[in-house]
Amino acid sequence: MKLITFQSGDDIAAGFIDGEDAVVCIEGESARRAVLDVISGGQSAVSDWAKSGTRRVPLSDICLMAPVPEPRRDVFCVGKNYYAHAAEFHSSGFDSSAKETVPSHPVIFTKATTSVCGPGAVVRASLDPTNSVDYEGELGVVIGKTCFQVTREQAYDHVFGYVTINDVTSRELQKDHNQWVIGKGVDTFCPMGPWIATADEVGDVTELELVTRINGEERQRAKVADLIFDIPTLIETMSRTMTLLPGDIIATGTPVGVGIGFKPPKYLKAGDVMQVEITGLGTLENTIG
Repeated sequence: MKLITFQSGDDIAAGFIDGEDAVVCIEGESARRAVLDVISGGQSAVSDWAKSGTRRVPLSDICLMAPVPEPRRDVFCVGKNYYAHAAEFHSSGFDSSAKETVPSHPVIFTKATTSVCGPGAVVRASLDPTNSVDYEGELGVVIGKTCFQVTREQAYDHVFGYVTINDVTSRELQKDHNQWVIGKGVDTFCPMGPWIATADEVGDVTELELVTRINGEERQRAKVADLIFDIPTLIETMSRTMTLLPGDIIATGTPVGVGIGFKPPKYLKAGDVMQVEITGLGTLENTIG
């Protein structure tokens, strides 16, 4: 199932995609957290939604929002998690996180809930006083069950589904503050969507391919199988000491091809169009403002 939150006219609604239609399950202000409630409810909640759609609306008539417009916690993110990107970032002069090119353990940081925006939203690069905005296409993992000290072998049993994320970043702020939260937590700097696909619909997640285009030019292409620390390792590592909750989102890292990998860097400017496409998860498109 592909779960969505959207605007239909002046109303907010949540439901799922069926062919060329959005099936409406919840309407009104409660729709903002309806997908989060389904995630928490698990397979039985998904089954209930599949039976309870009250009406259908053509996809062409709606405006998709982030599937979880207001996450329950900050989005967890993984840095330097593809080999080529780790080298690209380390040699860029912007890596203040560590001396090693390839991390020996996962590098974890967070993006504020207020950085989340949906497909079609304008990313407010004007909020970055350094004019050094960059893109990072990533696969997001949506946790479906409470995780504490979960092993690699158990990890996928705790995954609800997957979503496309663009980890937009102010490179100069990231560098100036010697950590990544401020440079990556800017309002609107976490586009997400267009939908969350349940794990059963995705199948073998390692076969998914990610492609990022800027103004139609391909900049990034990689398979999830190329991650340095795979999804089971990330869940095992993070849950070893802290509890992951249903609805938590883990952005698994970006591949080579970000703007700072070019000489000179190719920073984003007003009017640029970013597209992040992942197999089966649709295309997340946002414009720089």
